[in-house]
Amino acid sequence: MLWWMLANVAGAQTVTLDAELGFLAPLAHRVQFGHQGTDLDYVKEGGQDNLFPLFRPTAALRWRRQTFTALWQPLDLRTTVALDHPLRVDSVTFPAERPIDLRYGFSFWRLSWGDRVVDRHDLTVTLGLGLQIRNATIGFVAVDGSQARTNRDIGPVPLLEFELRKRYDDGGFWEAEVDGFYAPIKYLNGRDVDVVGAIADIQLRAGLRLKDLEPASGWVGLRYLGGGSSGTGPADADSDGYTENWLHFLTLTLGLRLEPGRD
Repeated sequence: MLWWMLANVAGAQTVTLDAELGFLAPLAHRVQFGHQGTDLDYVKEGGQDNLFPLFRPTAALRWRRQTFTALWQPLDLRTTVALDHPLRVDSVTFPAERPIDLRYGFSFWRLSWGDRVVDRHDLTVTLGLGLQIRNATIGFVAVDGSQARTNRDIGPVPLLEFELRKRYDDGGFWEAEVDGFYAPIKYLNGRDVDVVGAIADIQLRAGLRLKDLEPASGWVGLRYLGGGSSGTGPADADSDGYTENWLHFLTLTLGLRLEPGRD
């Protein structure tokens, strides 16, 4: 209702609400905390050789040639494993063969603005900028409660954005969306130290307007979500500041779109 009111006040062409539901499959994922820490392969050793549920809501306000988008991506992968070797995380070493609860939380919020450089009824091309707020919680807790180590991080990440939408007279459409950035220096990657960071969020969608359920559309989407960071930040009593965290995820989702006001 709020988006609809804003659209009418601003004279927007259309408001778009998307909700997608599906699964996430980790293709590759490694993490290391501390120069002497264990290089943990989450997929081969950390229980991420599985499918995880995924939900992602998005709202877009299209005003004249401009598009303003807000989205929330919850991402919280939890597994329990017993490794056949010790696991060192910063200054904490977990013994082999003892169950450990692993949590990889990397949810984020994103706001973006785009300008439709091509704006036709059947084709739009949008270029823009975005700001993503990461909310990371990466935890290691012995099941018996004897040991624990958790790393938390909140920070802004700037993004470049590209979107292409192609529509057909029969109600079909396909779309491509790319958000990403590579930041080899501090400040650009939301930190005050020289840590290399990168992100790539790429999705292809194909859908069909549901004529009996106007103004709704249904679509299926395939997404690659990848990136991470590596480098040395501030040290403390429990850590030398070194972290390395790189991931490559694939998602398959079904989406429902509400687009009131569109011709």
